Parts: sequence; C-alpha cells; structure tokens
Amino acid sequence: MSTADDDRIALDLLDAHLEDLWRAAIELQRGNRAVVPEAPREPGGAASDRAVTELLRWGYGELARIPRSPADVFARSVAGTLMELRRRRSPWNAAALRLLEDPYVFLATGPRRHEDWAEDVLALMRREVPDPRGWLRIDGDRTSDARRAVPAYPFEPPPAASFRERLHELEPAGAVTALAVMAEEWNEGRPVRNRPERDALLADARFLLGRYGPQARFWTNAQDAASDPARDFVQSGLEGTRVHGFITGEYINGLDLLEELGLIAVSDEEVGLFWSFGAY
Repeated sequence: MSTADDDRIALDLLDAHLEDLWRAAIELQRGNRAVVPEAPREPGGAASDRAVTELLRWGYGELARIPRSPADVFARSVAGTLMELRRRRSPWNAAALRLLEDPYVFLATGPRRHEDWAEDVLALMRREVPDPRGWLRIDGDRTSDARRAVPAYPFEPPPAASFRERLHELEPAGAVTALAVMAEEWNEGRPVRNRPERDALLADARFLLGRYGPQARFWTNAQDAASDPARDFVQSGLEGTRVHGFITGEYINGLDLLEELGLIAVSDEEVGLFWSFGAY
C-alpha cells in the first residue's frame, strides 16, 4: 500500500527528471552537447491519494509524448510539462507561479529549527534544506556555475548575528504588498498598481503568506519599512526601493546584481524566503 511519503517521492522523482530534461534541452537548443537523461520508471501501483495517481498518470503520459526534435520544440514542451505538473501539484504552487514565474526571484520555504530564525534563513540561502511540504521552489541559480565563486549566489549574506540590523519588521498587510510587488521587473515600466490584475496578484500574495499561519511575523530589508511597517509597496513600486544589501557584489557571467527586495516569513514551524533581483 502506497503512503503519503511514497506519493511525494514519486512526484518529486518526476519533477526532478523533467527539470534535468529541461536543462539538457536548453543546452541542445543552444547548439551544445548534452546527455538527455532516461525517464524514470513509472510507479506501478496506485498512490494513496487518487489525485496523485491521476497526476502521475498525466505526467508520465505527457513525458512520453514530448517530441525530441527540433530542439526548440523539445525545450518548450518539457518546460510546459514541468510548469503544468507544478501547478497541478498544489494550489500554493499555482499561486506562486501566477505571481512570480516570470521575474528574476528566489522563493523557498524551509523548516524552523533554531530559536534564532536567521540561521534557518541562511540555510535556505545556501540551499541546505528542502521544503517541508514538498512544494514549489523558484531558484534559477540552483545549478549556476556562479555558485563556484559565491556558494549562496545570488546571495552573499552576513552572519546570522548581523541579520537583524539589516531587517525591519512588517505588518501583515505590508508583507502582502511587498510580495505582490515582486511580480514587477526592475525598471520594466509596468508597475503592479496600474495592472488590471492588481487585485488578483494581491490575492495570490495573501494566499502564499497564509501558508505560515495567522501568528507569522514578517521582515524586509527595505529601509523605508523602518518608519512604516504597513508600507504599501505596490503603491510605491519596485523601482527605487532602498534596501540593506544581502546580494553579492561580484560580477559573474556578465551580470551585475544591483537591486533587490527581500521578504522573510517566520512561523513556529517554517521560514519562507521571497527575494526579487535587478540584474544588468
């Protein structure tokens, strides 16, 4: 009999394979050589959750139908299947992708293991812990060779003892707007406050932060929050936000990281990290 843990492992295995396949497809699209990984064996028995059984059947069916050429079609098909798997896996994943799939952001949740939650935030920045619920992470730099020079790239955080001097507490309403404004790109000229889907983006941000419970507390590196813990980041816009720095100043792979906005959510059980980057 399958258990909930078995279900999660089976979904994690399919997700990891699709991500590896996508990275190989991107290299092929660029004209580079790449080893295309073989598909894992589809689980033979039924999952403990009927919805998981159906999702696995759908995922492996889509995987079998992905064309391997031309390279651009291969890459688009894999990426589409991977994102759809993640959306279907949980409503939280779907909200995270609606809000933050396109901008350059880092999103991760880890377990709360320390009295000083800054230690848990450091573990997230260093990719040392998994999501306790197996839900979505957005981390385009996880396999970047930039991490050879800066292991926590794009972060280069201070020691945990120095976190509090770079962070200011936010009221829950301010935290929602800080997360929602990360749907913007730095200097893109499309502020959330002017978008027709503004209320939907705020609703997704509220839903994502609801994961951490009604007693959760929130911190940001935005300097203006020191005097205004209820700051409306959506109204202010992402561009021009003044912050205390947590990102690296190293020039790597042709990129300077010049702007950022971070939000940290802390509960008794979990720590969430949401960070937006401006790179040039």
